[in-house]
Amino acid sequence: MTNLRHRILLHAYVTEKSMDEMERQNKLEFVVDRRANRAEIRRAVEEVYQCKVAKVTVKIVRTGKIATVKFAPPFSAEDIGSRAGVF
Repeated sequence: MTNLRHRILLHAYVTEKSMDEMERQNKLEFVVDRRANRAEIRRAVEEVYQCKVAKVTVKIVRTGKIATVKFAPPFSAEDIGSRAGVF
């Protein structure tokens, strides 16, 4: 089951806008498998990074699928981002 979680989350998606959202809105963006739905993405993030997710939004772009994950207040997107390899 753990391997499935790692196949859903491919890598963190880092742009100027995503860095601003991380600081101001407690959000991170991930490139995810195109077949994954919001519930699977939520479970994968919660299991891999041991955190609580408040909301998941998904956008499909030419290069794949990008999930924006908003974390619940006790968890910091900056801390999770450092574990995800953003910095």
